Amino acid sequence: MLNTSMADSASRSISSERLAALLPDLSARKPAYRYLAQSIRTLILEGRLLLHVRLPAERELAAVLVVSRPTIKAAYDLLRESGYARSRRGAGTWTMLPDGKQPAVTQQPLAPADESIDLAAATLGLPESMLTEALAYSGPLLTQRAHTPGYHPFGLTGLRSAVAERYTRRGLPTLKEQILVTSGAQQGLTLALGLLTSPGDRVMVENPTYPNALDAIRHARLRPTPVPVTESGWDEEIMQATLRQTLPRLAYLIPDFHNPVGCLMPDEQRSAILQATSRTGTWLVIDETLTDIALDVPAPAPFVAQAATGDKDHVITVGSMSKSHWGGLRIGWVRATPRLITKLAELRVSMDIAGSVMDQLLATSLILRTDAVLKLRLEQVRTQRTSLLHAVACHLPQWRTHIPPGGLSLWVDLGKPIASALADRVRAKGVRIEGGARFSADPGTHDHRLRIPYTLPAETLDEAVRRLASVLADESPLGSTVDSPQWFA
Repeated sequence: MLNTSMADSASRSISSERLAALLPDLSARKPAYRYLAQSIRTLILEGRLLLHVRLPAERELAAVLVVSRPTIKAAYDLLRESGYARSRRGAGTWTMLPDGKQPAVTQQPLAPADESIDLAAATLGLPESMLTEALAYSGPLLTQRAHTPGYHPFGLTGLRSAVAERYTRRGLPTLKEQILVTSGAQQGLTLALGLLTSPGDRVMVENPTYPNALDAIRHARLRPTPVPVTESGWDEEIMQATLRQTLPRLAYLIPDFHNPVGCLMPDEQRSAILQATSRTGTWLVIDETLTDIALDVPAPAPFVAQAATGDKDHVITVGSMSKSHWGGLRIGWVRATPRLITKLAELRVSMDIAGSVMDQLLATSLILRTDAVLKLRLEQVRTQRTSLLHAVACHLPQWRTHIPPGGLSLWVDLGKPIASALADRVRAKGVRIEGGARFSADPGTHDHRLRIPYTLPAETLDEAVRRLASVLADESPLGSTVDSPQWFA
């Protein structure tokens, strides 16, 4: 009987031409069938070739790759034998993972108050001087409001105006009526899911993506529909095809210094996605949490600024001060049409009535000085990124990574799927870190990746990498034998 998830994904397939474009040159590799199977297996583990996708027919792929049909058959046989493919007579051959290959992916508990190095959260602390100044500004304003009920479901007017003004300065005219203040960007996404979707709806997500967003989508009993994203960026052809074929109710994207990959979506691709989601009637939620962390390029304009007139009403933008300022404030926002903001605020009242007045006053003080704050922050982050890259090069030179143009973390390629096992073992040495599978929309993929934030001081980052290296130097192996069968040697 056909696997349930396979049957649910029956519309997912990849053409011979598209698969060939993803594969390296096979002409100089012998035997070709082994190298082809290894290459497809790597695409699966990287999430560039999704699970439960029907592979091209043998004859069609052979013609495109200019190899014999027995070569393709032998490669597919090898994939089936190792558990990376499954076939059913009359239905074709489908991608999958071997039994036991999927690591148990659970969110690690919050860090205890001890000497452990916490690399599970990619966030910065707030300098004491900044907090002291913000408190001095906010104290008298809080006293003035003490006689009021203190409930502001839309958020304080001053903060909404400050957020709207920042959008306007970035090239997107915005009114305060288009802003809803939330308890972080995560609440903004949760509200959008609650208002715009129903259980069973499809939600297009990047693979990999922000894990708490995946948790929110699954908690709402929605069906994630993944599209791959790599250091090279987004595959527009796959995104367009996914929108046409699955008609997702909502799409959640992180186009600015993607978490965890770090890439930045080009303007022309933004325009194409805006138009495509408008045609399919798909709500588009854009996560701009990392927008301000532009290290090597100018800060991008708001995503919806690329939209033509009439193409932007289906776009909801969520933002936050957690990455640019401090996660402890729990201040985020939603930007949308005034009508939608009103509906989101009505839903928000049923969840927590309103946010903290004190936090919003502090946030107002900080956001009014964002440019000055960011100047210092970005210099600090660039220095720490350089330190982390140096530490990896010194202690773990076999690991491969690229330098992201922005954001707060490296997306490191370990070369083999051991990240979950490594993260488990290094906890005993006092380091908390997330393996790539935690960020995967297809459970079991990206386990050869590790997200390493550069949000801690240089000496702390160096010590964390040393501890990771010491675990790898241990004689006991990481991972299971299914990860590296002999034919991949």
